[in-house]
Amino acid sequence: LMSRLLDNWFQLPGGFRIGLDPIIGLMPGLGDFLGSIFSLWIVYDAARLGIRPWHLVRMIVNVVIESVIGAIPLAGDLFDAVWKANAKNMLLVERHYHPEMRGRGLGQIIAAFGLLIAVFYGTMFLVFYLLFRMIAGLIS
Repeated sequence: LMSRLLDNWFQLPGGFRIGLDPIIGLMPGLGDFLGSIFSLWIVYDAARLGIRPWHLVRMIVNVVIESVIGAIPLAGDLFDAVWKANAKNMLLVERHYHPEMRGRGLGQIIAAFGLLIAVFYGTMFLVFYLLFRMIAGLIS
């Protein structure tokens, strides 16, 4: 349900579907942050179900791509509407989840997610810092 809400909730004329993710992404700064938190919630649920680490990494890469490119004003929101990281991630879960998988404990997931969030936002900060330095160098 979360994936559908974020990526495919509304049908536009011509059959193209969008969700709340590109819409909330229009709010500068806060929208992209909220969108990435909702997207990481889907990854959290997959980790809780016991999805293998390799598939979790692929899911996180989808979220990172959407979050970094989605942070570009307007063009990033259009990218969010097309990329649909949440739908891609749900497809990965549907393909690779088996009921006999052993779930993970909350402590394991919290530790892993704390590290992931720190790396994720640290990387985003570094990318934006380098972009701003490059732009400032071109201006001066």
